Amino acid sequence: MSSQLIAEDLHKGFQTGSGGRLEVLEGVSLTVNAGEVVAIIGDSGTGKTTLLHLLGALDRPDRGTVSYDGKDIFQQNDDSLSRWRNRSIGFIFQFHHLLPEFSALENVAMPALIGGKALRRAQQRATALLAQLGLEARLEHRPSELSGGEQQRVAVARALMNQPALVLADEPTGSLDTRTAGALHEELLSLSRTYNQAFVIATHNPALSELCDRVLVLQGGKLQEK
Repeated sequence: MSSQLIAEDLHKGFQTGSGGRLEVLEGVSLTVNAGEVVAIIGDSGTGKTTLLHLLGALDRPDRGTVSYDGKDIFQQNDDSLSRWRNRSIGFIFQFHHLLPEFSALENVAMPALIGGKALRRAQQRATALLAQLGLEARLEHRPSELSGGEQQRVAVARALMNQPALVLADEPTGSLDTRTAGALHEELLSLSRTYNQAFVIATHNPALSELCDRVLVLQGGKLQEK
């Protein structure tokens, strides 16, 4: 994957229950370089999650382009796009979405197995990532046996499993207490520096946004520098 993400003139709207249409993004453009950590802030309902979904190819824009390595990712069909997303993008959500019947190790290894990696190699990398995040003693624990902070660190490790160049995080510490959130903030920044990965983080948390390289405000369907 390229060291640079370029989104240009993104538009996205949705039909409302009354038959009308709500325009959420109205010409959003964004460039993110390798190793850069960008915070996107804005009130609830302004479209931060919608924007992350477009950047990560979980949804398609009504208009506009998202390019990596100079190629518009939406020129691919859905199957190709799914494979590209598995290799190239890591996602961290506010609520961890771990599979309850699987251990921490199995949850983290899952993206690599879906991508066709050998089980042993996937387990080795998952073990290393969990150890790096201080969870070496929790490998065989299921989500119900982990604290909220531990569950979210497992989710972070899962997002990093396939060594994506871009990690998209949607309120990654929103469900955590202040102390646990602060520790995870530092871990996210450290991981970005260690692996030269770009992070785009949608957040309401000023403590997290202040640690980022840039802060962008999404308001009225537009994105601008704070």
